[in-house]
Amino acid sequence: MLALVPALFGLEPPTGRAAGLVVLTVGLWATGVVPEFVTALVFFTLAMLARIAPPDVIFAGFQSTAWWLVFGGLVVGVAVTRTGLGERLARTLVDALASSYPRLIAGVVAISGGIAFLMPSTMGRVVLLLPIVLALADRVGFVAGRRGRTAMVLAAAFGTYMIPAAILPANVPNMVMAGTVETVFGVTLTYGGYLWLHMPVTGLLKGVVLVALLCRLFPDRPDPAAGERERRPLSAAERRLAAILVVTLGFWTTDFLHGISPAWVGLTAALVCLMPVSGLVPAAEFSRSVNFASLIYVAGVLGMAALVTHSGLGAVLSAGLLAVIPLEPGADALNFASLTGAAAALGVISTMPGLPAILSPLAGELAGATGWPLVTVIMTQVVGFSVVFFPYQVPPLVVALQLGNVRVAEALRLSIPLALVTLAVLTPLNFLWWRLTGWIP
Repeated sequence: MLALVPALFGLEPPTGRAAGLVVLTVGLWATGVVPEFVTALVFFTLAMLARIAPPDVIFAGFQSTAWWLVFGGLVVGVAVTRTGLGERLARTLVDALASSYPRLIAGVVAISGGIAFLMPSTMGRVVLLLPIVLALADRVGFVAGRRGRTAMVLAAAFGTYMIPAAILPANVPNMVMAGTVETVFGVTLTYGGYLWLHMPVTGLLKGVVLVALLCRLFPDRPDPAAGERERRPLSAAERRLAAILVVTLGFWTTDFLHGISPAWVGLTAALVCLMPVSGLVPAAEFSRSVNFASLIYVAGVLGMAALVTHSGLGAVLSAGLLAVIPLEPGADALNFASLTGAAAALGVISTMPGLPAILSPLAGELAGATGWPLVTVIMTQVVGFSVVFFPYQVPPLVVALQLGNVRVAEALRLSIPLALVTLAVLTPLNFLWWRLTGWIP
C-alpha cells in the first residue's frame, strides 16, 4: 500500500509513503479491526521500517506535554478510584437529585461533566461512573429494559465526553489538539482561556440540550424509595487526595498567571500520588491499573500529526481542503460554519481522537484563507469534535454502552438529534459568543 499511493495520486515517494501510512493508520483506528494501541504500534513499526521520517518525528508524541498530561491524568484517576473519593462525590451529588426524573438526569449529566475537573480521563470517568449510575438506577426502580435506565446510562456516557470537550485536559481530542499545535506551531493553549471560550456554549448549553433530549426521548418516572446514602466519614487517604486535587485544580485554572503548563501541574500531582508517603497509589497498583495502552495510543496519534507536517502531506491535504470548503477573508459566519462543518465531517471518518491530528497541521493555511488568527482557527476544531453522530467516533462511548448494556440503536436515537441540534443551533450561538469575546476579530 505504501508503495502504491505515490503512483495512484502522483505524489513524491516520501510524501506518498507518508500518505499511505496515514490512510492505513486512520483506517484501522476508524474500523477498530485491532485495538487502538496496536494500531499505534503498527504506525511506529512501519514508519521506522520504511524510513518515512527520522525517529524524533515518529516518536514526537512521547516528548509532547499532551502525552504527559494524559499520564498524569491516568495516575490521578487511579488514586480517585482506589480511595473511593470519586464514588463518594458522584453518589452523594446524584442521590441528592433523585427526587424527580428531570433532576435525576440533569444530576447524572452534571456529575459526568463536573467530575472532569477532578479526573481528566474520559475512559476513567466512564469506568468510575457507570457502576454507580447502574446502582442508582436499580435504587429508583429503573430495572433492565426501562427507558429511565437507558437514559441514565446515555446521560453518563455522553455527559462525560460532551461537557468536558470544553475543559482542556479532560478529553483525548482536546489533548491531542493541544499537543499537535504545540509540536507543529509552538502554540501553547492555556487552561483558563480554553475554558472561557468553550464552556458557555459547547459545555453548559450543550449539557442543557442533552438533558432536554434525554427527558423527551426516554420519558420515565423514578420511584423515590431509594436506600439511604452511606454516611461514613472521609478517610485519611480521601482527605489527602482531596487536598491534592484542590491545589491541582487551582494551578490549572490560573495557568495564565503563573505560566506553568497544565501537563507539569498534572505530572506533579501524579508524582505526589505515587510517593509512598502519600499512600494513594502504591507501586503494585500503578503497574496494575494505569492504562499504558492509552499512552501508546496518544503517542501514536501525536506522532502521526508530526509525520503529516514533516513529510509535506499537510500541505497536500490543506490544498485539497481549501479547494473543497468555502473560505474567504471577511466572510466570518461562512468561514466558521465551513471550518466546524469540515471538522464534524472528518470526525465521522477519522474518529474524534484522530481528528485533531489530521486537521491541526492545516491550521496555518486555513488561517491565511480566513484572515483569522491562527489560534482561532485551531479552536474551531473543538466545536467540530463535539459533534458526534455515531458512538464509534468516541471509544469511551462504546465502552459505556457495553457497561450499561445499551444497544447502539438506542444511542443513535440520542446522538443524531444531538448532533443536528449542535450544528443548527449551538454552532451559530458559538459564533456569536466568539465574536462577542473578540476571538473572531
